[in-house]
Amino acid sequence: MIKSVLFVCLGNICRSPTAEAIFREKLKSSKLDIFCDSAGTASWHVGSSPYEPMQVAAKDRGFDMSKLRARQITIADFKDFDLIVAMDKKNLSNLQKLCPDKFDKVYLLTDYSLENLEYNYVPDPYYTRNFSQALDIIETSLSGLVENLKKHNNI
Repeated sequence: MIKSVLFVCLGNICRSPTAEAIFREKLKSSKLDIFCDSAGTASWHVGSSPYEPMQVAAKDRGFDMSKLRARQITIADFKDFDLIVAMDKKNLSNLQKLCPDKFDKVYLLTDYSLENLEYNYVPDPYYTRNFSQALDIIETSLSGLVENLKKHNNI
């Protein structure tokens, strides 16, 4: 039974807090009872609000990230969370290096997409400036993740 999910990107100011906010909304209509959070592999933005242009793009779609604050992933997260979801392959690789071998729980978000995507990862809008693209990929992939979790949790 999966009861907790952690979303991870590089700085925890664009993609992973967006995934956290959207996932929280999707949970409301899913009958799933799952705790979620987000973190970054780097410590650059610890304590910061999500990146303002990302917040604006998410808010335009009805997702509020204003109360979220960046944090860095910890070794304890590998014990505390049932599923850890990376936004891209570099984050995935970094997480797999950090993850104790006994925890087989680190996956790529786009692996859950039920649709064919242009990318098999979430491009970082902090660099690409394409916030809409990141939102599309995250929303599509999270729909698949919710369906996967319903099956996994027998709902």
